Amino acid sequence: MPDDLDMPPAEALVEAQRLLDADRPFHAHEVLEAVWKAAPESERELWRGLAQVAVGITHLRRGNARGAESLLSRAADRIVPYQEAPPYGIDVRGIVRQARDLTRGPHDGPITLRLSTD
Repeated sequence: MPDDLDMPPAEALVEAQRLLDADRPFHAHEVLEAVWKAAPESERELWRGLAQVAVGITHLRRGNARGAESLLSRAADRIVPYQEAPPYGIDVRGIVRQARDLTRGPHDGPITLRLSTD
């Protein structure tokens, strides 16, 4: 990913989803992090949380369950406030639920995550 990645939120969600579907959660994190850093203040914690979910999945894939649990828990807590009015069709409730589920045990198979309800 280029250091100066700049894409609108809707486009970033599509790209991050493509990367998650390709089992490249760290790269998805970089896309989401770029939006986080450019987002208006009112959305920053949402994008930060989404980026942390992707990094948490990266830690799970690398066998770092403790690091994954910590990041996924913080990420879920960070995005909960956006559940009532999620922007850009983001499935905040589903992401929170899945992030919390991922903290509860071993995961041998593929980890799928849907970022939006669209």
